[in-house]
Amino acid sequence: MGKIKAIIYYIYFVLSVFVVVFFMAIKNSSHRHFRRIWAKFQRYFLRYKIEIIGTPDENANMVILNHQSIIDIVVMEEIHKANLSWIAKKEIARIPIIGKIITLPKMIAIDRSNPRDLVRVLHEVKDRIENNRVIAMFPEGTRRKGDKLLKFQTGAKVITEKLKLKVQPVVLLGTREILDSHNFCANFFGNVKVVYLPLVDTTDKDWLEKTRSKMQEILDENLHEDSNELPDTNENLNETKTDKISEK
Repeated sequence: MGKIKAIIYYIYFVLSVFVVVFFMAIKNSSHRHFRRIWAKFQRYFLRYKIEIIGTPDENANMVILNHQSIIDIVVMEEIHKANLSWIAKKEIARIPIIGKIITLPKMIAIDRSNPRDLVRVLHEVKDRIENNRVIAMFPEGTRRKGDKLLKFQTGAKVITEKLKLKVQPVVLLGTREILDSHNFCANFFGNVKVVYLPLVDTTDKDWLEKTRSKMQEILDENLHEDSNELPDTNENLNETKTDKISEK
C-alpha cells in the first residue's frame, strides 16, 4: 500500500512542480509566494502535521539541515519566513522543466564532481545574501538510509568561513516516515518535527563536527521518545518555542 501511495504522490508532485514553475515563469516578483503555496499544497495532499520547536534566528544567513526525504525541502519552504536559496545538486537543475524550480528562483546548483566549482558557488552565495536570501544546505550531501548522520562535507565549512556566515542548525524529524524514496514508500497523516538549534560558534575550528554531534543527539533522543514528547533542546537555549501546523 505504501508503494501505491508513493506512486500517487510522485505523480502529484511532478504535476505540482509544473504548475509552480509556470507561475514563477510568468510572475518573476512572486517566486517566494508561489513556493510557499506549493509547499502547503504538498502538506494538504499528504495530510501531515508540523511541529516547530525553537525559533528561527533572524541573524542567521545560513541554515544547515539533516537530509532524509524530499519532504525536508517542502517543510522548510512552508515554515521558514526567510526567502531560502537552496544549494542543490547540478543534476537536478538539468532536468527539463523540473529543473526550473532550481534556476528560476535563483537557487544554487553545485557540481559535486568538480572541486573548482566551489569558487563559483561562493560568488553565488555572496550574491544571494546581499539580496537578503538565507542559504539552505544539507552538509551530508545526500539523503541517508539509516538513523546516523552521514559525514558532513567540508563545503559548508568553507562557505561559512570564507563569507563569515552566521549558521543555524535545523533538525528535521519524521519526514522519511512520510516519504521514503530509498524504499519507495509513502504514508499519509504523519507528524514532522522541526527543531531549530542556537546559532553555531563558528570561531571554534571544530564547529562543523560539534554541530553534527549535537544534531545526532536530537535524532537519537527522538528514537527513544514517545511520538508525543519533544526532544530536549533547552540546553543553551534561553527560551524554547513550540508551534504546531496542521491542516487548516
